[in-house]
Amino acid sequence: MKIIAFTAAAALAALTAAPAAAQDAGATVMGNDGVAIGTVLANDGTTVVLDTGTWQVPLGPDAFAQNEGTWTLNTTKAELETAYSGMVAEQEAALASALTVGAEVVTADAQALGPVSEVNDTTVVVTHMDTPLALPREAFAVDGNGTLMVRADMAAIMAAMNGAG
Repeated sequence: MKIIAFTAAAALAALTAAPAAAQDAGATVMGNDGVAIGTVLANDGTTVVLDTGTWQVPLGPDAFAQNEGTWTLNTTKAELETAYSGMVAEQEAALASALTVGAEVVTADAQALGPVSEVNDTTVVVTHMDTPLALPREAFAVDGNGTLMVRADMAAIMAAMNGAG
Protein backbone atom coordinates (compact mmCIF):
# COMPACT_ATOMS: atom_id res chain seq x y z
CA MET A 1 0.00 0.00 0.00
CA LYS A 2 1.46 3.36 -0.97
CA ILE A 3 0.92 6.44 1.18
CA ILE A 4 0.42 9.53 -0.92
CA ALA A 5 0.60 12.89 0.87
CA PHE A 6 -1.17 15.97 -0.43
CA THR A 7 -2.00 19.30 1.19
CA ALA A 8 -3.96 22.35 0.09
CA ALA A 9 -5.32 25.43 1.72
CA ALA A 10 -8.97 25.99 2.01
CA ALA A 11 -10.33 28.95 0.12
CA LEU A 12 -12.20 31.72 1.89
CA ALA A 13 -14.33 34.22 -0.05
CA ALA A 14 -13.14 37.80 -0.07
CA LEU A 15 -14.56 39.78 2.83
CA THR A 16 -14.52 43.16 1.08
CA ALA A 17 -14.34 44.31 -2.50
CA ALA A 18 -11.44 46.78 -2.53
CA PRO A 19 -8.88 46.05 -5.26
CA ALA A 20 -5.28 45.93 -4.11
CA ALA A 21 -1.82 45.33 -5.48
CA ALA A 22 0.53 42.67 -4.14
CA GLN A 23 0.61 42.32 -0.36
CA ASP A 24 4.15 41.42 0.63
CA ALA A 25 4.92 38.50 2.92
CA GLY A 26 5.64 39.87 6.37
CA ALA A 27 3.29 42.84 6.01
CA THR A 28 1.03 43.55 8.97
CA VAL A 29 -2.66 43.80 8.13
CA MET A 30 -4.88 46.07 10.22
CA GLY A 31 -8.59 45.69 10.93
CA ASN A 32 -11.26 48.35 10.55
CA ASP A 33 -10.93 48.95 14.31
CA GLY A 34 -7.27 50.02 13.94
CA VAL A 35 -5.97 46.83 15.61
CA ALA A 36 -3.60 44.41 13.85
CA ILE A 37 -5.32 41.30 12.48
CA GLY A 38 -2.20 39.44 11.47
CA THR A 39 0.76 39.06 9.15
CA VAL A 40 0.86 38.10 5.49
CA LEU A 41 2.56 34.68 5.21
CA ALA A 42 2.38 34.31 1.43
CA ASN A 43 0.87 35.81 -1.68
CA ASP A 44 0.81 33.91 -4.98
CA GLY A 45 -1.20 36.58 -6.79
CA THR A 46 -4.52 34.76 -6.37
CA THR A 47 -4.47 33.92 -2.65
CA VAL A 48 -3.05 35.89 0.26
CA VAL A 49 -2.47 33.77 3.37
CA LEU A 50 -2.94 35.83 6.52
CA ASP A 51 -1.63 34.46 9.84
CA THR A 52 -3.82 35.71 12.68
CA GLY A 53 -1.88 33.79 15.32
CA THR A 54 -4.80 31.37 15.58
CA TRP A 55 -5.54 30.62 11.91
CA GLN A 56 -3.79 30.82 8.57
CA VAL A 57 -6.63 32.34 6.56
CA PRO A 58 -6.55 32.29 2.75
CA LEU A 59 -8.11 35.42 1.25
CA GLY A 60 -8.45 36.88 -2.21
CA PRO A 61 -6.16 39.86 -2.86
CA ASP A 62 -9.23 42.01 -3.51
CA ALA A 63 -10.23 41.62 0.15
CA PHE A 64 -7.51 44.10 1.08
CA ALA A 65 -7.32 47.87 0.81
CA GLN A 66 -4.48 50.22 1.49
CA ASN A 67 -4.88 53.09 3.95
CA GLU A 68 -1.96 55.48 4.36
CA GLY A 69 0.51 52.78 3.26
CA THR A 70 -0.94 50.08 5.53
CA TRP A 71 -2.83 47.01 4.34
CA THR A 72 -6.30 46.76 5.87
CA LEU A 73 -9.35 44.51 5.91
CA ASN A 74 -12.89 45.75 6.46
CA THR A 75 -13.32 43.51 9.50
CA THR A 76 -11.80 42.94 12.91
CA LYS A 77 -9.53 40.09 13.98
CA ALA A 78 -12.32 38.61 16.13
CA GLU A 79 -14.85 38.78 13.27
CA LEU A 80 -12.41 37.19 10.79
CA GLU A 81 -11.44 34.40 13.19
CA THR A 82 -15.09 33.71 14.07
CA ALA A 83 -16.10 33.56 10.40
CA TYR A 84 -13.16 31.35 9.46
CA SER A 85 -13.58 28.96 12.40
CA GLY A 86 -17.27 28.58 11.51
CA MET A 87 -16.39 27.78 7.91
CA VAL A 88 -13.77 25.24 9.03
CA ALA A 89 -16.27 23.57 11.40
CA GLU A 90 -18.85 23.30 8.60
CA GLN A 91 -16.29 21.80 6.23
CA GLU A 92 -15.10 19.31 8.85
CA ALA A 93 -18.68 18.21 9.58
CA ALA A 94 -19.45 17.77 5.88
CA LEU A 95 -16.24 15.78 5.39
CA ALA A 96 -16.89 13.54 8.40
CA SER A 97 -20.33 12.77 6.99
CA ALA A 98 -19.02 12.06 3.47
CA LEU A 99 -16.02 9.90 4.43
CA THR A 100 -17.71 6.51 4.49
CA VAL A 101 -16.74 3.13 3.10
CA GLY A 102 -18.10 2.86 -0.43
CA ALA A 103 -18.22 6.61 -1.09
CA GLU A 104 -16.91 7.52 -4.53
CA VAL A 105 -13.95 9.91 -4.65
CA VAL A 106 -12.99 12.30 -7.43
CA THR A 107 -9.73 14.16 -7.96
CA ALA A 108 -9.31 17.92 -7.89
CA ASP A 109 -9.54 17.87 -11.69
CA ALA A 110 -12.88 15.99 -11.48
CA GLN A 111 -11.67 12.54 -12.53
CA ALA A 112 -13.04 9.44 -10.84
CA LEU A 113 -10.46 8.00 -8.43
CA GLY A 114 -12.44 5.15 -6.92
CA PRO A 115 -14.37 4.14 -3.82
CA VAL A 116 -13.31 4.52 -0.20
CA SER A 117 -12.45 1.07 1.17
CA GLU A 118 -11.26 2.02 4.66
CA VAL A 119 -11.41 5.05 6.96
CA ASN A 120 -9.54 5.59 10.22
CA ASP A 121 -8.47 8.60 12.29
CA THR A 122 -5.50 9.53 10.09
CA THR A 123 -5.82 7.62 6.82
CA VAL A 124 -8.39 6.98 4.11
CA VAL A 125 -7.83 4.11 1.72
CA VAL A 126 -9.23 4.56 -1.78
CA THR A 127 -9.13 1.73 -4.30
CA HIS A 128 -8.05 2.94 -7.74
CA MET A 129 -8.00 0.31 -10.49
CA ASP A 130 -7.60 -2.51 -7.92
CA THR A 131 -4.74 -0.63 -6.21
CA PRO A 132 -5.33 0.57 -2.63
CA LEU A 133 -4.06 4.11 -2.04
CA ALA A 134 -3.61 5.16 1.58
CA LEU A 135 -4.09 8.90 1.69
CA PRO A 136 -3.92 11.23 4.68
CA ARG A 137 -7.35 12.27 5.91
CA GLU A 138 -6.47 15.96 5.46
CA ALA A 139 -6.07 15.36 1.71
CA PHE A 140 -9.87 15.10 1.42
CA ALA A 141 -12.55 17.74 1.12
CA VAL A 142 -16.18 18.06 0.12
CA ASP A 143 -16.88 20.48 -2.71
CA GLY A 144 -19.83 22.86 -2.93
CA ASN A 145 -21.95 20.12 -4.51
CA GLY A 146 -21.26 17.64 -1.70
CA THR A 147 -18.85 15.55 -3.78
CA LEU A 148 -16.04 13.82 -1.88
CA MET A 149 -12.74 14.78 -3.44
CA VAL A 150 -9.03 14.40 -2.89
CA ARG A 151 -7.15 17.72 -3.09
CA ALA A 152 -4.80 16.64 -5.87
CA ASP A 153 -5.22 16.17 -9.57
CA MET A 154 -4.94 12.78 -11.23
CA ALA A 155 -1.48 13.53 -12.67
CA ALA A 156 -0.07 14.27 -9.19
CA ILE A 157 -1.62 11.11 -7.79
CA MET A 158 -0.27 8.97 -10.61
CA ALA A 159 3.20 10.56 -10.24
CA ALA A 160 3.15 9.80 -6.50
CA MET A 161 2.03 6.22 -7.15
CA ASN A 162 4.92 5.80 -9.57
CA GLY A 163 7.47 7.17 -7.08
CA ALA A 164 7.81 10.66 -8.57
CA GLY A 165 5.84 12.43 -5.80
